[in-house]
Amino acid sequence: MAIKLTCLACGQGNRVAEQKLGAGPKCGTCGAKLVKGEPTAISLDTLTKAAGLDELPLIVDLWAAWCGPCRMMAPEFAKAAKMLEGKARFAKLDTEAYPSANQRYGIRGIPLLIAFNKGREVKRQPGAVSASDIVAWASGAADI
Repeated sequence: MAIKLTCLACGQGNRVAEQKLGAGPKCGTCGAKLVKGEPTAISLDTLTKAAGLDELPLIVDLWAAWCGPCRMMAPEFAKAAKMLEGKARFAKLDTEAYPSANQRYGIRGIPLLIAFNKGREVKRQPGAVSASDIVAWASGAADI
């Protein structure tokens, strides 16, 4: 069975056979890896498209460079991405670069994790958390 994934690099929609998720599928348009064990910096347009289209859980860290807790959590978020490689995709959205995200997603404070699955938001986690907490939270949020 094929699942839909938005390329986090170029925003193009792709169909990928589920059994090939662990084989490093690439975008048919730009050639970027669609599933990787590290967070990808994305634009608000790409987040909007991926949140509505993707059929693999998408965990998004909403952050800003001036935020101390955001910077502290970044390595933990990267560790969690590696632990859940192939089961979920991890992305980072800089709320300072995309201030309209604050209103669009009702952001009241950062860092903020939002899990999207099959076209809808399924859970939020405010504040800095450890990699193991992110994995446990993501697993419960998106049936990983």
